[in-house]
Amino acid sequence: PMVIQKRFGLSLLVLSCLGLSACDFNDNDGAPAPAPTPPADVSYSYEVTVQNLTQGQPLSPVGVALHGDAVMWEVGMSASAALEVLAEGGDNSDFTAAEGVMASASGAGPIAPGSSETITVTVVNEPDMFISVATMLVNTNDAFAGITGHALGELEVNQSMTMVLPVLDAGTEANSEVAGTIPGPADGGEGYNADRDDADLVSFHPGVVSGEDGLTMSVLTAAHRFDNPAVKLTITRVE
Repeated sequence: PMVIQKRFGLSLLVLSCLGLSACDFNDNDGAPAPAPTPPADVSYSYEVTVQNLTQGQPLSPVGVALHGDAVMWEVGMSASAALEVLAEGGDNSDFTAAEGVMASASGAGPIAPGSSETITVTVVNEPDMFISVATMLVNTNDAFAGITGHALGELEVNQSMTMVLPVLDAGTEANSEVAGTIPGPADGGEGYNADRDDADLVSFHPGVVSGEDGLTMSVLTAAHRFDNPAVKLTITRVE
């Protein structure tokens, strides 16, 4: 009888241990799966080089904006207030902060005739960007050069695109060339003025007349004339 009792007790102990082991395995049932690791951020960086091809027209600090599929001006349409400020006074702050802009950059200062500047702009996790670039010819009333809504999505790292730009007229200020109306060094006059006294349509600029060509009230000279194209633009993806 004593042997039987011992064996019976041993059997209960083994069963008890097996039961505990089963409980241990069941403790992990229903545990949440670990969260997937988010993908690493990808930066898309572009170098924008602007070269002034004119003889006597400094360019205002260049404004560069990355945005979705849209344009920031259109020939034959009225200029936005942000474009008016840039084209009349050379201030790009409203232009680069316009609605829909995801990343922007500004040139460090004016670009003298024959000189160039390279500006870098970066956006994160946005591979299909569009770019707009604008700068004022400051010895004019409201002339500017630039591109808008140019697609960058197919540009690979270390790949470039180069284009030459005509001069556009914002159509917000009459091209009178009179003293006090031109912000550049030829006059040192007023920049932006909210009153619109021209056609109020963006168009290709007809060019400078100057006092030497019979516009007697003009403060400009033949040196301030410009041929098209007036600006060379190179965009390189560097990251």
